[in-house]
Amino acid sequence: MTPGDDTVETRELAYFVAVAEELHFGRAARRLGIAQPPLSRAIQQLERRLGVRLLERDHRTVTLTDAGATLLREGHTALAAVSAAVRRTRRAGRSEPSLVLAAKPGGDADLLPEILAAYAATPGALPVDIVFSARERGAMVRDGRADAALLHAPREDLTGLAVEELLVESQVAVLPRGHRLAGRAELSMADLDGEPLPRWPSAVPEGFSRIAESGQLMHLVALGRAVAVVPESIRANLRHDVVGVPVADAPPTTLVLAWPQNTRSRALAAFVRAAAEAARLSRP
Repeated sequence: MTPGDDTVETRELAYFVAVAEELHFGRAARRLGIAQPPLSRAIQQLERRLGVRLLERDHRTVTLTDAGATLLREGHTALAAVSAAVRRTRRAGRSEPSLVLAAKPGGDADLLPEILAAYAATPGALPVDIVFSARERGAMVRDGRADAALLHAPREDLTGLAVEELLVESQVAVLPRGHRLAGRAELSMADLDGEPLPRWPSAVPEGFSRIAESGQLMHLVALGRAVAVVPESIRANLRHDVVGVPVADAPPTTLVLAWPQNTRSRALAAFVRAAAEAARLSRP
């Protein structure tokens, strides 16, 4: 194979990713809604252009070469970036543009009203649409569904995001009101050994309850089915049947505002500045 130019079409990447994930041309063709022969020709053309073999195939099997594994990994990133760019472009081109902020219910340390008020006072401020999610906020920013998100470091993945630190907090254990540790003034992480911890959908063994959002988690805590270690500010909004007890040796958690790296949005830059100033004024 002799390499051609470095141009690869989004369609070709999507075709390759489908084949690389299915490891079967027939299944990939059905998934893409096209016939198998043009799919095979597209992959061959892609290999010729890149000058490398991406797939090893015989009459029965399809396997990835090292180059194919690299393109699969990079292809996922590239296709996600294109989809995110399309979403952001469409939103920016609306007749009434807005900023979309992803937040976790009860996870703003009560800063969100001040942040929104500070931004609204900025000349040219856009409307801010708030979407709530317990687990998808970072992904929503990366794939273009949201312009920014309130996240907690270090527990949440900040890969590919720029961040502004807003508030550093200690953590508390949320327990049922009748729990053996509920009356303590302070706990250590060792005191929680053996207690049931929350299990989120990405890592749930068969037979365990799946927790989709924080309201479900608090309900499970009240039922004695889970104990949660969360930022201290959440204590102000706890249900009547649970209590929050400080955990002295739990690592601090930092509330951050996160947004895509290398963004050039003036509205988003103004929102970040307003959020940082609101957070600074809120500190004692």
